[in-house]
Amino acid sequence: MILAKCRFEVLRLTEEDPKVMPLDVELINDSIDAASGMELGTSTRRDIDRAIYRIVGHLRLVMAEELGADEDSGVMELFKQGYRLLELSTRPTPSTPVFGAFNYLRDATNLTRRLMAVYTERHGAGVT
Repeated sequence: MILAKCRFEVLRLTEEDPKVMPLDVELINDSIDAASGMELGTSTRRDIDRAIYRIVGHLRLVMAEELGADEDSGVMELFKQGYRLLELSTRPTPSTPVFGAFNYLRDATNLTRRLMAVYTERHGAGVT
């Protein structure tokens, strides 16, 4: 297949560096709020899996930003937690019970929220 041989690169643009753009803080915070509002008793596994997919994507984006982890041990600890959450061995699989997937979503959402607080403190509100 031709697409299998293609390599895609996503670039974000800013005034400082034409190849980098600030995160869309509002979009990420909206996703965090939506995931935080989910309840185990009223959410389907499909909804939980979709929220995990969205939150993990946001978590990866935030962790790709310069947040000063080298200078701040608290931020470094958040990154370590993020790396553990992003490991494939810790992520829910189809055989993971619903409550396990929901707990993973809650942990990923809380960590993403904390990293976004660091991001907005250091970089401002981003795209609005």
